Amino acid sequence: MRVASIGECMVEFSAATDGLFARGFGGDTLNTALYLARLGVDTSYVTALGDDPLSDAMLVAWKAEGIKTDEVMCLPGRLPGLYMIERDARGERSFLYWRDRAPAREFLDRADDATLERLSRFDWLYLSGISLSLYGETGRARLTELLGAVRRNGGRVAFDGNYRPHGWGDIATARRAFNDILPLVDLALPTLEDEQALFADADASCCIARLKDAGVKEIVVKRGPLGCLIDAEGGLLDIPPHKVVRPVDTTAAGDSFNAGYLAARIGGASPIEAGRAGNRLAGIVIMTPGAIIAREAMPKNIVKTGAYS
Repeated sequence: MRVASIGECMVEFSAATDGLFARGFGGDTLNTALYLARLGVDTSYVTALGDDPLSDAMLVAWKAEGIKTDEVMCLPGRLPGLYMIERDARGERSFLYWRDRAPAREFLDRADDATLERLSRFDWLYLSGISLSLYGETGRARLTELLGAVRRNGGRVAFDGNYRPHGWGDIATARRAFNDILPLVDLALPTLEDEQALFADADASCCIARLKDAGVKEIVVKRGPLGCLIDAEGGLLDIPPHKVVRPVDTTAAGDSFNAGYLAARIGGASPIEAGRAGNRLAGIVIMTPGAIIAREAMPKNIVKTGAYS
């Protein structure tokens, strides 16, 4: 199966030592795409970049990870966005962004019919609330049309709410954008804390009920150190974390979980097996600074072969 992950990758500066920062590349949907590719899933990244050396370096890095870049748009004279990560003593992070004119924001406005047709033929289209926040009303309308086309062609849509208030003009716009696409989502991968901030869900059960009412069939609520709660195939599953750890850096915890879960499900694993796979990968990722762990640190054999059921 082929997965297209749509969103934005930015230049990342992560706090190192003595006031210095390490440069990398990151973004929620890019992180998930990278881990999916490492887990053997045929993965394409869908975004827009500039024609500058940093954009070129991103493409080289993605290809080295096995991510396909055929659907990356180049906008001459533009530069990718940038963000800076700082961490507190508990490993929790805070961000500063420079991304108002990032080319990724114009991808859907500039995509032609041929591009949208190709994207509609993927088996899975993966996106997040941050992806939604990139686009204006016109872009989000075209995205909704694309998601509908994916499903009409027999594909599926996976969505991680990943709500970040700074990306939205107001909370009402964010709620409306989420609610517009939820009926087109097959697999929802929300983080409880984010959903509570956006929709005031009292707990994970309320979050699941709201998403089911919207038409989502498979729901995985990520709850940090409590593990995940899954509603799928007629049952409710409470999956504890792989290990109880004190995280070094929680950057990409949810992104890596999503990759582990989706890769396992694509490989034929049951929801409970997929939840455990996601927890295992995320548990390893949060023990390393930055969003991306070394290849040799990747867990082995977390994906079961077979067909998605």
